Amino acid sequence: MLFICKNLSNITPIQNNQMIIRIDDIGASTKKFNQHGKKLFKWKDFPVFYFPLANFWFFKRIWPFKEWAPYGELTKGEWEVLLKIFKESNMKPIIAITACWVDEKNNLIPFPEKFPEEADILKRAFKNDEIIIANHGLTHCVVGKHLPNFWKSNRQFHREFWPYLDEKIHNEHIMKSQEILEKYFEKPIEVFVPPGNVWSKKTYEALKETNIKKVMSKNYMLDSNEKMETIDFIDDKKDFFNLHDMELKVYGPKWLKEKIAILIQKDNNQ
Repeated sequence: MLFICKNLSNITPIQNNQMIIRIDDIGASTKKFNQHGKKLFKWKDFPVFYFPLANFWFFKRIWPFKEWAPYGELTKGEWEVLLKIFKESNMKPIIAITACWVDEKNNLIPFPEKFPEEADILKRAFKNDEIIIANHGLTHCVVGKHLPNFWKSNRQFHREFWPYLDEKIHNEHIMKSQEILEKYFEKPIEVFVPPGNVWSKKTYEALKETNIKKVMSKNYMLDSNEKMETIDFIDDKKDFFNLHDMELKVYGPKWLKEKIAILIQKDNNQ
């Protein structure tokens, strides 16, 4: 996700009035397995075409029905270009990483193991204080239910911290993801971005036992309005422009430069 925010002091110790970029889904197998199709097509907000078979078999993987996966992970070369753009734009992006890739057999492969070159370039940038690393879950999905369905969308199972899941799962996923990320990046991870903006009181209770200081999400806890005492909530519906690594992979650095230029101009005019 990419966002612009007026009061950055509530998010991270970065100079005020500086645009911040956040990129989500780094390392997540959601980019391969979260397959669902678009049924309703509109023109100027008016429905013009409905295709009920958009989630059937291969339709959800082809244009114009494909809504999300599959698409590829950002490569080392692509990151080199992106990091250069951020540096030239005087930006310090937040990179939200899912700690493990979940494969077809439910195996969890740590991010540094699955994508060693990508992990290395991000680690160097993190140590050079060019980026901020955020926790984007351990799996990004409900393990065992994450594979594409022949007949329907599996999108709901690509949110990791549903309230209905056992407290043990919330604890294990939070603790393990923090352990993997902090061990590899050799610095505390203090920002949590819940996959799909889904999290609960169980997630919060688990986060309290970690170095996490801020939760960034469009939604508050789904099952509680309890005020958090030790962690700040950042509502990214306000003054934020959001995207995932999918947009960067599909549209490329030129699109990112154009989008940044528009946002900077808009911010300067306010």
